[in-house]
Amino acid sequence: MSSFKDNLFNNIEKKSNIKQDDIYKVANSVKHADFSDEKTVRNLIRQLSRMANKPVSKEKEDKIVQSITKNNMPVDMQSLSKLFKK
Repeated sequence: MSSFKDNLFNNIEKKSNIKQDDIYKVANSVKHADFSDEKTVRNLIRQLSRMANKPVSKEKEDKIVQSITKNNMPVDMQSLSKLFKK
């Protein structure tokens, strides 16, 4: 299991430039977050965008926020990836 976890985080770091420790910090900070709250979701998106040094347009942010707050998040990685690429 450790090998799988290491490979997963290595791939995330390569694609996003976000360190494993930073991922854990964000995950812990949103453990009990209210994802139906637009402000909470926008803050999280902006935080992740800054960490990855990947700007998110207002239009894309709006789509992501709407999907998350309305509980319309994709359940598989392929669909989730498409949402972020739009």
